[in-house]
Amino acid sequence: MSDKESSPIINNLVEMDEEVLKILSWNKSDLYQWEGFWCSPSIMKETMDLKATFKSVPNDVLLASSMKTGSTWLKAICVCIMQGNKEEEEDLLVKDNPHFHVPTIEAMKYYTKALAHDLYTIPSPRLFHTHLPYRVLPDSFKNSDNCKIIYITRNPKDTLISMWHFINYSHKRLENPSPLEEAVESFCNGVHLYGPFFEHVLEYWEERKKMPQKILFLKYENLKMDPKKELKKIALFLGKSFRNEEDLEIVLNKCSLERLKNLEVNKSGSLFHGVPSNSYFRKGIIGDWKNHMTPKMEERLDKLTSLKLQGSGLQL
Repeated sequence: MSDKESSPIINNLVEMDEEVLKILSWNKSDLYQWEGFWCSPSIMKETMDLKATFKSVPNDVLLASSMKTGSTWLKAICVCIMQGNKEEEEDLLVKDNPHFHVPTIEAMKYYTKALAHDLYTIPSPRLFHTHLPYRVLPDSFKNSDNCKIIYITRNPKDTLISMWHFINYSHKRLENPSPLEEAVESFCNGVHLYGPFFEHVLEYWEERKKMPQKILFLKYENLKMDPKKELKKIALFLGKSFRNEEDLEIVLNKCSLERLKNLEVNKSGSLFHGVPSNSYFRKGIIGDWKNHMTPKMEERLDKLTSLKLQGSGLQL
């Protein structure tokens, strides 16, 4: 399924001391392994540029996540909290999809619609997002005491199913989806965009143990089951605590998944490389994997999860 080859695409971008592993992923896209994670050629180039040139500024906030773990919802929540919890303020979520308000730093050049700011002209405090693993974040961000990270993760089985649906939808394979068996195989082997999943999660988890004042670690399931508690936690971490229960309710209502899904701006148009905006809002429920996975798939994912997280103190 894979073979090592020196990639002219990547070698033209930057001189590298080691070979780049190239593979054809389960969704028939080329992926390259660099610094131990899998990415597309375009993402690799942007990541290299970011790592070499990005300069953080005080009060930067980075929302981080692996794919399909709740990042769109987290973006919407943080936009509302940073705006000030005021009902009379302009509702930014009605104007644009959350991804336009919180740009993904390694993909800013690939938005279908032009962004209002580039990375270096976003007003402070800058709020942006990444799917990149902690290891390749720019040093200026990792070494700054004044920058914060909010990381969100999710049960790996729901993450995989959400990713599978998203890839099939964005590649217009609804009638003839890629086999779930192939997706499970690739996920378990860590070969998927921004993978491996478990290493991605554990890097941020371990860094959070060292720097709890810098990194807030969230679980999608907690956000679904007790949104008030989690929103209070996020607001406190951002230095934007709610003044009263009414302000909290305003943000909860604005950012409910049902409302976001039904906003016109999220029902039409496209985002990165023509990916439909509505593909970012599917079911959003806990345990959807039960509707798709066989007992054998479930057992394999559960065993892998137990093995990967053993001794970390983290449960997913």
